[in-house]
Amino acid sequence: MSEEGDNGSPKTSSMTSYEEALDALSSLITKRTRVGDVNLEERFNVLFEYIKMLDLDEAISNMKIIHVAGTKGKGSTCTFTESILRNCGLHTGLFTSPHLIDIRERFRIDGVEICEEKFLAYFWWCYGRLKEQTDDNVPMPTFFHFLALLAFKIFSAEQVDVSVIEVGLGGKYDATNVVKAPSVCGITSLGYDHMEILGNTLGEIAGEKAGIFKHRVPAFTVPQPDEAMYVLREKAYQLNVPLHVATPLETKLLNGLRLGLEGDHQNINAGLAVALCYIWLRMNGHSEYAHLKQMCTLPEQFIKGLATASLQGRAHIVPDQFINKEISSELVFFLDGAHSPESMQACARWFSHAIKDQDQTLINQKPDNSKIEMKTHLDETAQKKSAQILLFNCMSVRDPQLLLPHLLKTCADHGVYFKKAFFVPGLSVYHKVGSHAPTTTDSNVDLTWQFTLQRVWENLMIGNKGKSTIGAASEELNDLEMSARNWEHSAVFSSLPLVIKWLRDSVQQNQSTRFQVLVTGSLHLVGDVLKLIKK
Repeated sequence: MSEEGDNGSPKTSSMTSYEEALDALSSLITKRTRVGDVNLEERFNVLFEYIKMLDLDEAISNMKIIHVAGTKGKGSTCTFTESILRNCGLHTGLFTSPHLIDIRERFRIDGVEICEEKFLAYFWWCYGRLKEQTDDNVPMPTFFHFLALLAFKIFSAEQVDVSVIEVGLGGKYDATNVVKAPSVCGITSLGYDHMEILGNTLGEIAGEKAGIFKHRVPAFTVPQPDEAMYVLREKAYQLNVPLHVATPLETKLLNGLRLGLEGDHQNINAGLAVALCYIWLRMNGHSEYAHLKQMCTLPEQFIKGLATASLQGRAHIVPDQFINKEISSELVFFLDGAHSPESMQACARWFSHAIKDQDQTLINQKPDNSKIEMKTHLDETAQKKSAQILLFNCMSVRDPQLLLPHLLKTCADHGVYFKKAFFVPGLSVYHKVGSHAPTTTDSNVDLTWQFTLQRVWENLMIGNKGKSTIGAASEELNDLEMSARNWEHSAVFSSLPLVIKWLRDSVQQNQSTRFQVLVTGSLHLVGDVLKLIKK
């Protein structure tokens, strides 16, 4: 067991293996369902018992925290915010969720995920203390509750200047909301998501998100639907919270650079991040940024922070290195964890622009060969056809009748039509954390939900016949003997590795076609794909 050093940081002389830590963490994962007999308020109140056990009361109260809730754009806003403040010379901590490949992605110090050695030391320090002091009356915390507690321990022990904390789910009863006095709060775009917990109306959802507001602590939000904005203002009024609406960032303020996170919707998140950073810097004595209130120009540090921000799985383009040894163009994955109707539209707009940008870039790029070889390459590139493939999964609590039509229509509005849609279950199992965790196998996987998604897609295709070239185009890609069920416009696969194998085989067999694969519907699916293609 790790011991605590003189400065509150753990000693790392004796640690168990990383996999043992992940197994211990996995033991905290409860049943898959998020609702039922669980009393959210009671579970939330127990968090303060854990804080006492870990002696984190004073540490949390001394932390300078930027707390961010919302339906869409929480992770992006937090990423922009941390990047700006880090480029202003501050020692930063960033807590986000979920992770895509490694649990340590959730804890970033100065923009870099915490190293394995420190993670293990802090993990066992917290886990050991809780294990010793919990009992039947106060059992061990659940998975996300433990991770939030661990984040507070890490950032306090690392003595960061500012902690940027993303809410996991909702706001009022989220584990991160044990913070009693944040420096400033942010509410990103609100929409319909997690209705089984947060409520069925935008007003109810806004009320849950506004649960992070604290008495007289300034808060910022973005332009919202009237119903949501009314509730936010009402909650702010009740707590004497100065609530301001941050305007979307004007691209001209970047002096010719582009935001590090792609998509037109990111201007909204960037505008909120700038406002959060401005107020935090002003409140903490950084008078050199006081002129920012005019918003006519941005300091160089802000511009650099916005332009260099990066976040895996959001508007993320990854060429398949397994197949693309010479030119990274034959098989490219476009990954975005969109999982709400509004984010589906934003994802579709980004994908539509991104594939056109890629096609243009490939025509213009210069390989490291002679001029004769370059001309040959350009001729071949110009002749290549592009095939857009959809790789989709979503949680069964979400309504594909709301998600898939938004995706399909927005892409069609931009002249993009999918040749085929593939539906596949996730690779990971929900009750295990880590790359060593068991994965579902072809023989025992339940494909009922994937068949449901496929039916929704096929019905949409029938309704769109005559409006696009989808039907004719899909005939080129009908050799799908590895799939569990292959229909005219779609196929269900029993496992993700089979999909990746089919795509790689198809690239080899169709040298004249460039495959552009949109992976969306779930951040878990995005993470599973990244695990496979980055091996």
